[in-house]
Amino acid sequence: MAEIAGLVFPLFGLILLGYLAARITKQPAEAMGWLNTFIIYVALPCLFFKLLSKTPIEKLTSWEFITTNISTTFVIFLAVYAIARLMTKATTPEATIQGLAGAYGNIGYMGPGIALLTFGEEAAVPLALIFCFENILHFIVAPTMMALSSGKEQHVGALLGQIAKKVFLHPFIIATIVGVAAAIVQFTPPLPIERLIDYLAQAAAPCALFAMGVTLALRPLKRVPGELSFIIPFNLVVHPIAMYLSLSFFGDFDPLWVYTAVLLAALPTATNVFVIAQQYGVWVERASATILLTTMISVVTVTLLLYAMTTGLMPADLFVN
Repeated sequence: MAEIAGLVFPLFGLILLGYLAARITKQPAEAMGWLNTFIIYVALPCLFFKLLSKTPIEKLTSWEFITTNISTTFVIFLAVYAIARLMTKATTPEATIQGLAGAYGNIGYMGPGIALLTFGEEAAVPLALIFCFENILHFIVAPTMMALSSGKEQHVGALLGQIAKKVFLHPFIIATIVGVAAAIVQFTPPLPIERLIDYLAQAAAPCALFAMGVTLALRPLKRVPGELSFIIPFNLVVHPIAMYLSLSFFGDFDPLWVYTAVLLAALPTATNVFVIAQQYGVWVERASATILLTTMISVVTVTLLLYAMTTGLMPADLFVN
């Protein structure tokens, strides 16, 4: 158990430090601007490029793994969306944000830190593939659902252009594409540039986790939405279980890839859900509450999951004797 505490404490400890720093110093939300810019446009892209550029190309084309992962996440989105529509009579935009809250884990800020600390740099490839394709999924789902529910005629070409812009101009996805291209041609940056990339990559996870804590502090919990009675279980329990069962049933995958995918599926609701809610002016305050509560509860659920993975209680393939 001490080993698990050694994995979990630095991660959630950094989030706690960010939270406490924000509560003590009471800096305005605008003060986060440059830190977020550094994380999103510099540090995390350098991390993805560094890890992918050194990966054998055959590992980057695991389409069966990608398809299984994305399909499972999309099914979770549809399930939460349907429950929101049927049980709470939510509108399509509200149910869309709730569906994202149940299926869109914090794979950008928390993912790299927890996966690489737990499994080492060998987790970089499944981490990057999951991040890239799940974000493409969410970038497609959100604008499409909002456009369909708006009641306004929108040209298909304009909608596709909006989606393509979100996908191909995202700095993480650009870094992934460049990293894969570097792996194909076996390109190695000149030593000074390589050292700069290494230096920036090392800052990615600590800065991202600290920034996440600050973000949580800037959005205090005002009330607990009733919808969390089904969103939290789907986000923290059903999603990782479904991912585990899907990967065990549909393929004979590398155990480390399976564990990485299940771990990422168990992460709390992504801060991007709040950004999307704010963008469309739907379910904003409740999205903020969802992120805060799922993050707090994930301290327990993620710790238990890591314990099961690292002690042999959870085999990599459930259907292999």
